[in-house]
This record gives sequence, C-alpha cells and structure tokens, in this order.
Amino acid sequence: MTPPATVKVLLIFALILVLIRKNLSLGNAFFIGSTALGFFFGMPPLKIGASMWHSLTQPKTMSLALIVSLILVLSHSMEEAGQLEKMLASFNGLIKSSKLRLALFPALIGLLPMPGGAIFSAPMVKQMGKNLDIRPERLSYINYWFRHIWEYWWPLYPGVLLTTTLADLNIWLFVAFLFPITTVAVVAGYYPIRDCNWNDRSNMTDRTSSKTSWKPLVRLLLPIVIVIAGGLGLGFVLGYFFKNSAMSKISKETGLIMALIFSIFWVWHENKFSIQERISILKRKQLISMTYMIAGILIFKGVLEDSHSISSIGQELLHLNIPLASITVLLPFLVGMIAGITIAFVGTTFPIIISLAHSFGIQHNLIAYMMLGLVSGFAGVLLSPLHLCLLLSNEYFNVRLGNVYKFLIFPCVTLLVTSISYFYLISYFT
Repeated sequence: MTPPATVKVLLIFALILVLIRKNLSLGNAFFIGSTALGFFFGMPPLKIGASMWHSLTQPKTMSLALIVSLILVLSHSMEEAGQLEKMLASFNGLIKSSKLRLALFPALIGLLPMPGGAIFSAPMVKQMGKNLDIRPERLSYINYWFRHIWEYWWPLYPGVLLTTTLADLNIWLFVAFLFPITTVAVVAGYYPIRDCNWNDRSNMTDRTSSKTSWKPLVRLLLPIVIVIAGGLGLGFVLGYFFKNSAMSKISKETGLIMALIFSIFWVWHENKFSIQERISILKRKQLISMTYMIAGILIFKGVLEDSHSISSIGQELLHLNIPLASITVLLPFLVGMIAGITIAFVGTTFPIIISLAHSFGIQHNLIAYMMLGLVSGFAGVLLSPLHLCLLLSNEYFNVRLGNVYKFLIFPCVTLLVTSISYFYLISYFT
C-alpha cells in the first residue's frame, strides 16, 4: 500500500532534520532531501536531475544567491570598519531602553522584503548582546523573530500582494485588518525572553556624556538607507520600464542588487579600504557555504513543485471532508513549514481555499479566510527549519536549531490562537 503524500513529505522533512542534527552541511542535507523526495514520488533520476538544474538556473535562484552574498559582504565590511560599534554607540545615546534597541534593528531591516535579511541585522544584534550578556541562542531568536513582525500586512511583501491579487481584495482594507497581528507578534515575541538580563554592561559614563545628536547616526546608517530606499526605488523604476519583458520578473531583485553594490562601495570608499582588505572580505568561506545552502533550499523547493507533492497533500485533506476553516489553518501551515517560504504556501494553497469559499457561497467572508490562511501559513514558515532567515541567523550565531525552537513555540502558538479567534470575530461582523 502506497503511503499518503502527506506522510511521504513528512518523512523527507524528518530526514532533513536528522541530517542537520548530525551536523551535515545544510547544502548537503537539502540536496539529499531533494533526491529522496523525487524518488519517493516516483520521479525518474533524469527528471530529478532536470528539476534540480532548472531550479538552479532560474533567474530568481541566481539573484537570491547574489543578494544574500552581497548582504554578507556589506555586513562584514561594516564590521571590519568598526562602523557597527560606532552606530551602536550613537544609537545607545539616543535610545535608552536596551530592550527597544535590541529589537529595533532587526525590525527596521524587516521593513524591506530582503531575502536572508536576518543576516543583515545579526552583527548589530550580536554586538548589543555582548553588552547585555545575553546567550547566543536568545540573540538568534531575537534577531529572527523581530525581523519578521511586519510580514502579515506590510504591502511591500510579495505574500501580501499575491494574497490580495488572488482573492481580489482591496489591499488597504486587508492591511487594516492584518495590522493588529504585528502587535500580537511583538508582545508574544517578548514573552520567551522576558527573563533576560537587560542591564547594559557597556560604559555608562561614555554613553551618557556623548552628544545625543541624530547626525552621526544618520551618516552611519547611510549604507542601510541606501539599500532600503535605493532597493525599493530602483526596483520600482526597473519594474516600470521592463514591465513587458522577462526582466520584470526580477526587477525588484535587480534593484536590490544594484543598491547593495553601491552601498558596499560606499562603505569601502568612506573607510578607505585597501585592495587587499576588499579581496579578503570577498574570499571569506562563509560566502560559499551560504550560497550553496541557498541553492540547496531552492533545489528542494523545485523538486517539491515538480513532484506534485503539494497538490497531492491538498487533495488528501479535501477528501477527508475537513471544514474549510480547518483546511485554511492546516494546509498553509503544513506547506509553510515544509517549504519555508511565504510565497510557496500562498501560491499553492490559497487558490484552493478561494475556490472552495466561492463554491460554498461564503466569498463575502473571504478576507477573514485570507487573514487566517496568511497568519497560519506564516506561523509554519517561522517554524520551518528550511526558512532561510532562521538558518542564516543560527549559522551566524553558531547555535543549534533546537536551542532556538524552544523560544519560537510560544509566540507561534499565540499567533495561531489569535488568528483563529480573530477569524471568528471578523466572520461574526461581516
């Protein structure tokens, strides 16, 4: 008897976790998992190879690998220049609350839909964590969690845009409905770290005697501002001029790549980096390992799609006659946890949910179902061991996945319970 698709995928999921637990490189773990997934779903070896090659050669794959590599180059350059320490010193003089400072940096980076953006804020969080004497696994959690507090409603995120497009919803109405979830994410995210030592061990005399002027901080933040403002601006311009060409598919990524390159050269120029110093940063082994890991994740995602495993899972749940509200929680959550990417669960499960809502004659309540699906799916993404930001953050702080998971459980469960309660509240009034 052939096991259900859900069981097969969960077995592959378990295999990847075991391989990671055995300290196999992340890229190798994903590659082995992708191969096993293809065989589990009856794909011939040649078709598995073709799927992997297709995933690797996609413009999105190559641009994502380049973006994460450039983020690492920029963060390493700012570290080498001592710019992060200067930034923190200036930032400390302006914002007195250590709790607020620690969460604010990843949250600010999170406003930009930047693949692997957790690695961008990680050096700053690490430096602040040293002053506060907070353990690495807690710092990785803080860096990871607060980087993602906006993704439920921020209109620049592809998942939000795709959701409103698929369901034909007014984006600003959707934003208004989802905005409260960020408040829940902040409060629930603080709970697991409430017992941290928040007493700053840095030199209080130096900090309080420094001038609390915004000008030095603004100049130090300029590389980040270039990435955020330049990335968004260039992405919009390129998208407008190339909207009818193949370039339109990666216009946002191209804009971000250009902004990152400009920001890197700005840091190098401002800090008078020599040619040898620049080459040393570019030759770091971490760049190669991160690129390989990204390739492994996207290969897995490609084989996942080409094996039709996601559609099979959806059909299995539908045949069990599960209520639509339960499907809206379970299906996005499972796909989000398996794929580790928001766009994956939105693109694969929301068309099914929307079609069912119309067939059941409850399309007037579609915004409630989309809210429930998006929050549930993103809770799965946050818990996914394939989530790029979680992997990058853990890699940077050199901590194990399990040590960070214990902090993620409570806030993710809180998000799920809140979204279900909010769903019934919206349903009652619409």
